[in-house]
Amino acid sequence: MQNDPLLQPYQLKHLTLRNRIITTSHEPAYPEDGMPKDAYRAYHVERAKAGVALTMTAGSATVSRDSPPVFNNVLAYKDEVVPWMKALADECHEHGAAVMIQLTHLGRRTRWDKGDWLTAVTSSHERERAHRAFPKKLEDWDIERIIKDFGDAAERMQAAGLDGIELQAYGHLLQQFWSPATNDLTNAYGGSLDNRLRFTFDVLSEIRKRVGQEFIVGIRYTGDEMMEDGHGVEEGIEISRRLKDCGMIDFLNVVRGHIDTDPAMTDLIPIQGMAGSPHLDFAGEIRAATNFPTFHAAKIPDVATARHAIASGKLDMVGMTRAHMTDPHIVRKIIEGREDDIRPCVGANYCLDRIYQGGAAYCIHNPATGRELTMPHVISKTQDKKKIVIVGAGPAGMEAARVAGERGHQVVVFEAADSAGGQIRLTAQSPRRREMISIIDWRMAQCERLGVEFRFNTWAEQADIDAENPDVVIIATGGFPHTEILNEGNDLVVSAWDILSGDAKAGQNVLIYDDAGDHSALQAAEMLVKAGAKVEIMTPDRSFSPEIMAMNLVPYMRSLQKDGVTFTVTYSLDKVTRNGNRLTAHIGSDYGGVDKQQDHDQIVVNHGTRPLDDLYFELKPQSKNLGAVDYDDLIAGRVQQLATNGQGKYQLFRIGDAVAARNTHAAIYDALRLVKDL
Repeated sequence: MQNDPLLQPYQLKHLTLRNRIITTSHEPAYPEDGMPKDAYRAYHVERAKAGVALTMTAGSATVSRDSPPVFNNVLAYKDEVVPWMKALADECHEHGAAVMIQLTHLGRRTRWDKGDWLTAVTSSHERERAHRAFPKKLEDWDIERIIKDFGDAAERMQAAGLDGIELQAYGHLLQQFWSPATNDLTNAYGGSLDNRLRFTFDVLSEIRKRVGQEFIVGIRYTGDEMMEDGHGVEEGIEISRRLKDCGMIDFLNVVRGHIDTDPAMTDLIPIQGMAGSPHLDFAGEIRAATNFPTFHAAKIPDVATARHAIASGKLDMVGMTRAHMTDPHIVRKIIEGREDDIRPCVGANYCLDRIYQGGAAYCIHNPATGRELTMPHVISKTQDKKKIVIVGAGPAGMEAARVAGERGHQVVVFEAADSAGGQIRLTAQSPRRREMISIIDWRMAQCERLGVEFRFNTWAEQADIDAENPDVVIIATGGFPHTEILNEGNDLVVSAWDILSGDAKAGQNVLIYDDAGDHSALQAAEMLVKAGAKVEIMTPDRSFSPEIMAMNLVPYMRSLQKDGVTFTVTYSLDKVTRNGNRLTAHIGSDYGGVDKQQDHDQIVVNHGTRPLDDLYFELKPQSKNLGAVDYDDLIAGRVQQLATNGQGKYQLFRIGDAVAARNTHAAIYDALRLVKDL
């Protein structure tokens, strides 16, 4: 381990970084009132305690009022941010980690109806499709005040005791000036490359005037926009050289691509099923061309790739940002020789997709991330050892087994199938989503280490439970597809699960009626078109697949549009009748005034699941708590003590889809917050 490239210190100006792993700037949307308060601080401190060299906060902290946050960013234009950032920096420093913050003006990458309802501004009138606001073209007085705002924000961060700042350029105002596609100014800030870079250098000059030469200042930017009319590789390398030569920048944090549409962003920040570390070699080209400190992050989820990035000299510091959302203790586990214990990032991108829909960033299979004030990343042992029986080895049951095993309990898991996984196994049938099975594989490895006993190929019944003489029984049996939603013809349809599992052979002209809006319908569509089917996806909603969210939708659309799939919104499937060897879909609308028919040879219904809860209700009368959960104790993190049945034999709980159809994160969160206190 002493010779591990990842564990070597790195000298950045006067700052010694203790190893080569960082979390690059990202906004998990945890601020409260625009301030990085307790939950935000706890999130970064967890990574500092576990050994990360540098935690870069905010993605990005906004410097001006006319750059209103679109996903709960830190408000760097307010003086009150200083004590909050100081508390964060001080606590991270106590654990040996450096702390920086990313500052930005979003330019056109925001909306006018956020914050103080000020007009979005940029170097042209061209709007960004992702946020839709038509911006005002900047005037001279706008440029002057924004330059001052950058200086003010930098001063605040220096006063807070941070080790440095990073300016966010790509997709934001600084790079909107750089790009010919978004700069049609005719004054000193438009036209030639010198003019397009002038605003950035004016901002840097103002910052250096305020914070001096010793404070660390870096910049995150794209060295190649990979878009029509944008700047390409040649100009990107020239910009990189000029940034280095200006003498006001201490490191380059390079990416490749653009982010003004969902597909573009997904190429820049790849998700599961896409190539890993796609821009690493390009970052290495920038480093070779500049011989200057170079950082980079873009789907580097595993230690082997990160180690290669440093050992090969492509990077000076490697970002493992989403990987640290999945497991904040990566560095500690490397140091301790426990790389096999690292919880793997599966690239599901639940984290980023949530913030772009106005939610907080949560990892699909680490529910403690973002909840550090209430949920543990490391499970504590208990002195009160119990016998815990779990029924079901899907994501909820496997997490319950893992956590109970970590607590030191004796754990037995019953599973009707011949292997663990539940719905995750169906999901992983898609080659593009096969990484999802790591959610189960990692938990199985942890359970084996902890001595959890599995009884596969066993349909548990009440007698099986009684024979174990348990103290606690947890029902995690999941759900089963619910398709009986039609006025007529429920027996004529199949479920999306039937298609994914192969239980139903693909038709040739298929209607998928999807009002659950989750992955199952689109995965079924992909499988059907690969079998040669013509497919239409219909939903009564005003948009399709809302549960999948923006970046995860991109790979589906790329494949399904190419294969001619039709998407129909705001129509409902009312009934299905047989017409010879065809099926007639009778179609209406929640909006009224629609009554039409169309023929298919197969109709697929995706309407979520209903709980498989028969065993739960059989066991309920002989449980101490009659299946009840004290929500106050659950939320407060106290032991469940309800005992309303004096004749009861054990506590009984159910989790995940055995309660109601939700998603993988919810199922795993159910398990963690219940079992961590048992």
